[in-house]
Amino acid sequence: MEVSFRCSEENMPSTDRLKDFKNKGKDQDEMRRRRTEASVELRKQKKDDQLFKRRNVEEDNEPASPLQEKNKLVTMTMHQILTGISSEDPQIQLQATQAARKMLSRERSPPIDTMIESGIVPRLVIFLSYGENPALQFEAAWALTNIASGTSEQTHAVVAAGAVPAFIKLVPSPHQNVSEQAVWALGNIAGDGPRMRDLVIRNGVVQPLLDLIRPDIPSSYLRNVTWTLSNICRNKDPPPPFETIKQCLPSLSVLIRHEDPEVAADACWALSYLTDGSNEKIEEVILANVVPRLVELLGTKEIGVLTPALRAIGNIVTGSDSQTQAVIDGGALPYFVHLLSHVKVNIQKEVAWAISNITAGNADQIDAVINSGIISPLVDVLEKGDFKSQKEAAWAVTNLTSGGTVEQIVKLVTCGALRPMCNLLQAKDSKTIIVILDGLSNILQAAEKLGELDSVCTMIEEAGGLDKIEALQHHENENVYHSSLELIEKFFNSQDEDDHLAPQQTENGFNFKQKEDSNVPDGSFSF
Repeated sequence: MEVSFRCSEENMPSTDRLKDFKNKGKDQDEMRRRRTEASVELRKQKKDDQLFKRRNVEEDNEPASPLQEKNKLVTMTMHQILTGISSEDPQIQLQATQAARKMLSRERSPPIDTMIESGIVPRLVIFLSYGENPALQFEAAWALTNIASGTSEQTHAVVAAGAVPAFIKLVPSPHQNVSEQAVWALGNIAGDGPRMRDLVIRNGVVQPLLDLIRPDIPSSYLRNVTWTLSNICRNKDPPPPFETIKQCLPSLSVLIRHEDPEVAADACWALSYLTDGSNEKIEEVILANVVPRLVELLGTKEIGVLTPALRAIGNIVTGSDSQTQAVIDGGALPYFVHLLSHVKVNIQKEVAWAISNITAGNADQIDAVINSGIISPLVDVLEKGDFKSQKEAAWAVTNLTSGGTVEQIVKLVTCGALRPMCNLLQAKDSKTIIVILDGLSNILQAAEKLGELDSVCTMIEEAGGLDKIEALQHHENENVYHSSLELIEKFFNSQDEDDHLAPQQTENGFNFKQKEDSNVPDGSFSF
């Protein structure tokens, strides 16, 4: 049933009276939600996300080293490889190392454990220091990169052999292929987790890495640099050192503006990691002047760029009101309107999650959400989206009812939120049910202040909500049971109707008189 809830500005309750039912004792920290249990699920998007470790798989017809044309590789056995690597002859060393690299570059089932168990890793690390033989450095770096791309144990074998400082020395190598392979290997090591990341940082990787970001660097090379930089910024248990964050931000501000989509995407991922933390870190990211570009990237058709840009924006609005305002001022809300109907449901979910953190803000920020036209498409997601998106939309509307003014709550009801909210009372997720019950309670409290409780109760009943709330009194979850019972007892207890409270038919619909003891001026619903 279409409903418009009229309440003129002069008839609005005073700010003091609004405090009687706004927020229900919740503060913005409670209503705003950082990434916790949802983060595991969000990290499953391996194709939209980036891989944290990568093998350098050989492609046919691609030169393996500058000497490949002169040294036609013959197949070598493991024994021959070990013998050759132990040789003092540079030519034999190169051939054996190249053969090992070939094995480790196989598309399927590379013999990483076999190589480690053979004792080859320390010898390959030694070859990294052979500055007079860049071809050998390159082949050894490539082989070690692929060993470090495996499990944590395999990565640790490379680190234990002393590879980290050796690789960092190669980052500024004048030979691009050697430098790039060293950067790649360091990216794999840093991608193993916070302990390895911090080890790489302590060894001094950041500045040499940032020094590579120059206008003349080829895009293919810059992709590896940016990817490794993103792994330096990744993980939050614990997060990277704060000084490292500050050191990286100026370069990331440049990289998100790069024309290469892979470079821009990895830079956005780095920013998404850095914003997934304290307000202090979010503030540093904002001060780096990246928000306008992140907002601009919300309009890209490159899903690989859009996903991390949206993730970073969503993380920023988990911060303080002023940090949330930076995203609003940057123009994100009009993009959200369109992204709520994006073909990828994961984008819809991310946007609804971001909106839920904005509606946890102040009344002006909720006004900005309403004025941007977000409420109608948000209600569509609440009604027809997949459940994960509906769940986030439920938080968005309930946060609005918790922190919004009466006028803003009226707007939500006018846009048809009650029916899909009532439908979600049948969800299997107890937390979502409690969120919806909380939202309905807030709406009913607002209606009560306006003397319109009966009409809103009728609307909920006609939407099937009352039957569902009554059924929830038998729910296995104790919190659901208590919340539904409280709602029934407070708002739906049958009372003798006074004639003067009954709706009167008028030309324009039904007008509802307020209760005589109400302190709130007249308001009305029109059907």
